[in-house]
Amino acid sequence: MLDIARARAPMPHVRFVQADVFRCRPARRYDTVFFAFWLSHVPPTRLSGFWNGVAAMLAPGGRAVFVDDGPVAAAAEEGLTEGPVPTVLRRLGDGGRYRIVKVFHDARTLTEDLTALGWTVRVRPLGANIVGIAEPSGSIVQA
Repeated sequence: MLDIARARAPMPHVRFVQADVFRCRPARRYDTVFFAFWLSHVPPTRLSGFWNGVAAMLAPGGRAVFVDDGPVAAAAEEGLTEGPVPTVLRRLGDGGRYRIVKVFHDARTLTEDLTALGWTVRVRPLGANIVGIAEPSGSIVQA
């Protein structure tokens, strides 16, 4: 995946890093952290820790920008199971079958959840997706 990304964006100022998203603490902070179609793979029990990690990556005044599948996209998924860790079944081209975490956030609930975690957030539906901008409040410790 990283090799494909490097080939598509061969720019000297772009760095590609493989890291554990739940433990990664970059050497510097950024004005913007962007992620696409990743939030839906964060188990609900790890949502707070994930957002604390995002806050730690942001420079003062920074913001997170994201896009992901919304609840409308759930209708197209195979093997959707609800529960403490919602999952779907994914089939790969080689015939492999894997159950993956897949949380279909709706804009209102995600806004409430992130507000409760100390974020100022704007989330809205956009077709089958959700898009959002989130800024940590002063109460979030950005270690």
